[in-house]
Amino acid sequence: MLNRHARGFFTSLFTPLARWLLRIGVSPDAVTIAGTAGVILGGLVLYPLGFLWWGSVVIAFFAFSDVVDGIMARLQGRSGGWGNFLDSTLDRLADGAIFAGLTIWFFTGGEDPGIAAAAVICLVLGMVVSYARAKAESLGYQASVGIAERAERLASVLLITGLTGLGLPPVALFVTLILLALASVITIVQRMSAVRRQAMAEADGTPAA
Repeated sequence: MLNRHARGFFTSLFTPLARWLLRIGVSPDAVTIAGTAGVILGGLVLYPLGFLWWGSVVIAFFAFSDVVDGIMARLQGRSGGWGNFLDSTLDRLADGAIFAGLTIWFFTGGEDPGIAAAAVICLVLGMVVSYARAKAESLGYQASVGIAERAERLASVLLITGLTGLGLPPVALFVTLILLALASVITIVQRMSAVRRQAMAEADGTPAA
């Protein structure tokens, strides 16, 4: 949902930057890799050290590379399979770094095993959400449905984690992670149901709804 509504705004915002990067010889793949490296820095270095606010700021900054590299690829007319594959694969690394970093901090210096466990659950469920769509598309089905797509998951966890670093009671982050986990479960069920409907319709020889 957030992806669809924000796409036009961020495309307009970052198109000048994308054009400038192309002019100086930067490739979309380089932006994708640099953005992932920045997210990993925030997630696996700053978060485990307890810098929740600055970690969230760094991650949010580099997360916009997902928008910029896509614009650059379209401007070059090369929005093909390789770019999508690279982007999706590195997105999984970035997501893992964010939730792993939270897990490390709250199991150690943060001293809140409840938040750490919730972060692990969100990490696993988030991977399943992404896998369900990827597997469906590899089989020729559509599964781009659900209430907790990647943009929603990242926006909520980064916002509340950053505010926790500024003094928000940690219970707010715990509640956010629990709600995120529940939303991820619902999204998984929605995607499985969507694929099942398409598969059953295909087996019956009728168009899927």
